[in-house]
Amino acid sequence: MTTITTPADARKILRVGIAGLGRLGRRHAEALAFSTRHVELVSACSPVDAEREHARSALGVARVYADFDAFIADPDVDAVVLVTPTSLHADQTIAALKAGKHVFVEKPLALNVPDCERVLAVAEQHPDQIAMVGFVRRFDASYQNAHAAIVAGDIGRPFLVRSQTCDQNDPDGFFVRFAPTSGGIYMDCSVHDIDLARWMLGRPKALRAFASGTIALHPGLAECNDVDNGLAIVEFEGGARAVFYASRTFAHGHETTTEVIGTAGKLLVGEHAALDRVIRSDARGVGHAVLPDFHARFEGAFTREIAAFVAACRGGAPLDLTLADAMEATRIGLAITRSLHSGQVETVA
Repeated sequence: MTTITTPADARKILRVGIAGLGRLGRRHAEALAFSTRHVELVSACSPVDAEREHARSALGVARVYADFDAFIADPDVDAVVLVTPTSLHADQTIAALKAGKHVFVEKPLALNVPDCERVLAVAEQHPDQIAMVGFVRRFDASYQNAHAAIVAGDIGRPFLVRSQTCDQNDPDGFFVRFAPTSGGIYMDCSVHDIDLARWMLGRPKALRAFASGTIALHPGLAECNDVDNGLAIVEFEGGARAVFYASRTFAHGHETTTEVIGTAGKLLVGEHAALDRVIRSDARGVGHAVLPDFHARFEGAFTREIAAFVAACRGGAPLDLTLADAMEATRIGLAITRSLHSGQVETVA
């Protein structure tokens, strides 16, 4: 008779705490509380009274904190999920790692390279703890299929990626209010496309970047030296290139599209922003319903992303997505942003 043994971590429930219960944080919390296997959401942290009350009443979380230091000091928490302002990501990730917790932190890892390097240095001192950044598109089934096809050689050698993140226009201007701390449109939106491009191209080193942008609808962004529509091109070592487009002003809905061109073919993911596979024909023409926002597009990917984090924390498969990948995305995003401001080609450094 063969006895199968598994790591002790793989047999226990992962006790998770979440910090940040805003728009995305609330969705992560609901997934952890109600639909993620092998997890118990045991604590929540927010400086906002209404968010803490939501954790108690809607999610059934008993231990709720306003103070982050008290939150990560909780001995009954194995892992934390950080969905907090980007400016806090690096310091909070470091504090959580030093407190002995596994860490999932939303993208980007930080708004500058030195902060990324600080996180990587602390993570190296805690090799038994998982640290993961939320680049959710890597967990989307279509993007995973495209990547597998590239690895299999289906399109030859990939050399060009064209990728966009385009949000439906928000007349209330949420992102205008968010702009002072977001890092700008490229760090907030295009960082996903940057990570995808590196992943699809085989993680090449970025060399130079050039960007240009305009304010089409939201003049309030000018105060932050930001734009609501931006274009960028990045040159990589070995000859590969990537072109990125980010928009806050689409009229019809959310549209994430990525095209990978290789020497023997190409792949296209996400064309037409279709909400479903239903095509409607009537006297007005032929069309389909469109995606309202990023969560509708990537709801399944968010589920797989958190499941992958939980599995890694419990001793399962290691993560292909690394902190070094997140640092490179920040490095490239910063070079693109510098180019937007300078009007010049910028070295990725």
